[in-house]
Amino acid sequence: MALQFYSLFKRRDKRQHCREKETKKAGSTRITRIPMDEDDGFEDAGTGTPLSAIAEAFEELSSCLKSNGYDDLRLKPFCDACSLVSVLFGCLGIAFKFAELEYVSKVRDLAEASEVFGSLNSILDYDVRSDTVRTPGSLSRNLRRVRQGLDLIRALFQNFLSTYDDSLKEAASMAYAKVCAPYHTWAVRTAVSADLSRATEP
Repeated sequence: MALQFYSLFKRRDKRQHCREKETKKAGSTRITRIPMDEDDGFEDAGTGTPLSAIAEAFEELSSCLKSNGYDDLRLKPFCDACSLVSVLFGCLGIAFKFAELEYVSKVRDLAEASEVFGSLNSILDYDVRSDTVRTPGSLSRNLRRVRQGLDLIRALFQNFLSTYDDSLKEAASMAYAKVCAPYHTWAVRTAVSADLSRATEP
C-alpha cells in the first residue's frame, strides 16, 4: 500500500529524511514539528505526475466556479477531474478496494449523465422534481458518494501531512474513521480495520 502511494511523490533527500525520523523516535526531548515548506522530505510532484494532473484539473474547476460567481459547476469537467482521483484509491491497497470500486462506478454514471445534464445543479433539480433524491442509484446519491470519496482522499492527505511521522496506515485509518465509518455497517468497518492492520509501511 505505502510503496505505491509514496511513488506519487519525489524524495528531495531520502537519507536526510530518514535520519531526522530516527532521531525523533530515539530522542527523549520534545519533538519540534518542522514546517512542511521548510523540510518535509518531499518536493513538489512536478508536472506529468498523477498529483499534478489532479491539482491542475481541480484548480481549473475552481477558476470556473469563481468566474460564474460560484453559481453552478459544469458536470462534464467535474467528472473529468474526479476520474483522475481514482488512481489514488488504487495506491491504497486492498483495504480501500471497496471505496475505489464504488467511486469509479459513481463517477462513470455521472459522466454518462453529463450527456444529458449540463451541471451539478441540473441533476439535483431533476431528482428533486422526480422525488428520487434518496432513491438508490439516483444521480444525487451518486454525487454524494463521489463527494464522500473526494472527502476521504482529502482527509487522508491532511492527516498524512499533519502527523509527526509519515505513517500512511495511520493517516488512512484516521481518514476512514472520520469520513466513511459513520455510514458503514459493522461488518464493513471490521473488514476495513482488519485490512488496515495488515498493511505494511516502508
